[in-house]
Amino acid sequence: MNTLKGRSFLTLLDFTPEEIGYFLDLAADLKAKKKAGVAHRMCEGKNVALVFEKTSTRTRCAFEVAAADLGMHPVYLDPKSSQMGKKESIPDTARVLGRMFDGIEYRGFGQEIVEALAEYSGVPVWNGLTNEFHPTQILADFLTIREHFGSLSGIKLVYMGDARYNMGDSLMVGCAKMGMHFVACAPEKYFPDPALVDKCRAVAAQTGAVLEFETDPVKAVRGAHVIYTDVWVSMGEPEAVWNERIAELSPYRVTKALMEAAGPQCRFMHCLPAFHDLKTTTGQEVYEKFGIDCMEVTDEVFEGPQSIVFDEAENRMHTIKAVMAATLCG
Repeated sequence: MNTLKGRSFLTLLDFTPEEIGYFLDLAADLKAKKKAGVAHRMCEGKNVALVFEKTSTRTRCAFEVAAADLGMHPVYLDPKSSQMGKKESIPDTARVLGRMFDGIEYRGFGQEIVEALAEYSGVPVWNGLTNEFHPTQILADFLTIREHFGSLSGIKLVYMGDARYNMGDSLMVGCAKMGMHFVACAPEKYFPDPALVDKCRAVAAQTGAVLEFETDPVKAVRGAHVIYTDVWVSMGEPEAVWNERIAELSPYRVTKALMEAAGPQCRFMHCLPAFHDLKTTTGQEVYEKFGIDCMEVTDEVFEGPQSIVFDEAENRMHTIKAVMAATLCG
């Protein structure tokens, strides 16, 4: 699809349903090739910069392995390895990187940063996560849903918890684009930004998508194909918000009872990392302060037969590979 070559991947709002479907089809094809041991070095000799102002396990590994599989050389710039925004402006950094690299990934803070990189670099820029959007994650989620249900058509996805930031925003956008049934389930103060909701309603009017906003968890999940959640406190937020989030979002924890209310067809998804036990430093600290042994999901659900979180995590790499291949190599 030659409409994708040379383009940046900043938010799914920029792509048609057909283009998103192409990314998913290409990801499935590249995944099959990798599983079969078939080489697919479509971008031999290209170099890509991976700019991380926020660290990540899945995003970094996915981009590095995908780049290597495609025949590219990735260069990782961690928060201490770049002067972007400190001693050098973002436009200046973009123009320098654009002279040396064929593509740039950015994971960090405001959406305006990744958009400035795309504006000034002259090469494709890929959003690995901003405060507002996380589009590569949504492609991985949708590929996983297709693998388990055969299609995105008719899928009801319920997002439980704080839907005001990148995951709630991006899932709503993705579901609107692909004609799915999206439900944000949370206290009203945690619903997505009304301006973005209006944009998604306009998209849904064209695709047939259904967008709902519900405060009752049992009502929200009835008949759901997917219950999706994320951490209650995002990277960079102050410790002071923990008490408020735990108090207000605990009724929206994904439990076995909630999965049963949805029905046996329902699968559990999470973009990870997840606080489902006490095997992390943060989990242990929260237990000591608040007396809870899990947050957004119970260990019983996370480790249970309806959980497909590790299929989803693997698919980060396959879908990121498709994005880079389509936008760099056609």
